[in-house]
Amino acid sequence: MRLPISLALSVIASLTVAASDQQSRPVLGSEPRMRAVPVAIQPGDPQRRHVGALTYLGGVRLTSPDPAFGGFSAMRVEGDAFTLLSDGGNIVRFRMGTDFKPFDIVFGDLPAGPGTGWKKRHRDSESLAWDPATGKVWVGFENRNAIWRYDRDFVAAERQARPAAMARWDRGGGPESMVRLRSGRFVVISESSDPRGRPDARFLLVFAGDPTETRLPPKRFGYVPPADYDPTDVAELPDGRLLVLNRRFSVPGLFTAKLTLVDLREAAPGAVVTGVELATLERPLLHDNFEALALTREGAETILWIASDDNGEVWEQSLLLKFRLDLPEPAKTP
Repeated sequence: MRLPISLALSVIASLTVAASDQQSRPVLGSEPRMRAVPVAIQPGDPQRRHVGALTYLGGVRLTSPDPAFGGFSAMRVEGDAFTLLSDGGNIVRFRMGTDFKPFDIVFGDLPAGPGTGWKKRHRDSESLAWDPATGKVWVGFENRNAIWRYDRDFVAAERQARPAAMARWDRGGGPESMVRLRSGRFVVISESSDPRGRPDARFLLVFAGDPTETRLPPKRFGYVPPADYDPTDVAELPDGRLLVLNRRFSVPGLFTAKLTLVDLREAAPGAVVTGVELATLERPLLHDNFEALALTREGAETILWIASDDNGEVWEQSLLLKFRLDLPEPAKTP
């Protein structure tokens, strides 16, 4: 029987997930080879720069002959130093200046994590948060709904926890997004919805401190992404508001992404919040499985870095894109 294309893709996707859940984990080799090819935000129109509230500043497609390369689901950017974390526990670190040419490239692997590490599901690392003062890094793992803390250079794991508030999250819809706020609190957002509450809302938790240490229960909120989208990463703006990266897969559009602005500053625990849409990455613009978001400052400008997870597929790419965020000045109270 011939299946409709949408159903066929769904079947293929489900089989792929089931297979990848049990497959052995590919690990990056000892020879760090990576190439960066410049890309325009709109193929065929190198003059295109503006995307909603974003101004495109440049970007690259990253490739490597190493078969384990790719799958980037989270990242850290500190000055010209980049850390890309894959959803299989692989780490790619490099430096890159304004010429978008990476150097000092290092391949690595998480030193520890849930399970033995032999299977991909044991290192399903989907989110990353870090403390600029100490360099400590926190990684959120799907499948186990766990958070692990590592030292600055990922030499050793220091602590780990499986927060009770995350215990009943779907195995494949766990801590997809995480950020450490400047206050020391942590925001964690699930990829899957809450079947007991609003079906369009995702779990959003605010931990009072390090989630691997604090015994205080997190404050619970709900986040409603744009229709048919799932949150994939989150970052904090200088004024305390949050930027959330959201992704959708559809036929025939394949992957598209939306960036939303979320304000939790005055929200009471239990509130369900939505975001203001700032930009959409869809045809004819570059569109892919964008999962990683990082925010930096260059003088007075707010800079966004967005990276994609190629899922190990030839029809997807490992993109690293740079934007300036152009938000209007808030209205002054008379």
